[in-house]
Amino acid sequence: MTARSQATKATIERKMKDDLAAVRVEVEDETWKHAGHAGAATGGGHFTVLVVSPRFEGLNPLDRRRLVFSVLQSEMQGEIHALIVRAVPPSEWTP
Repeated sequence: MTARSQATKATIERKMKDDLAAVRVEVEDETWKHAGHAGAATGGGHFTVLVVSPRFEGLNPLDRRRLVFSVLQSEMQGEIHALIVRAVPPSEWTP
């Protein structure tokens, strides 16, 4: 993991906790899986994120993902090339 991807991972975690009051956040950097990919050439990373937040209660899965993407909008302009999101409310979370 590069220093840039570590910083991006930390930013994702912080924003999910601060902006979405997430009770659980797991971020996995999968950039290494995409070496040589055209998107990787720009320096943006590939991440998978699990977010458990009460803000997702009553929202359908698409709106939950939209909320996550809205919080990470500025990072999606450069630091993040691809993001897989699993967003669930605490009432649906089973580890």
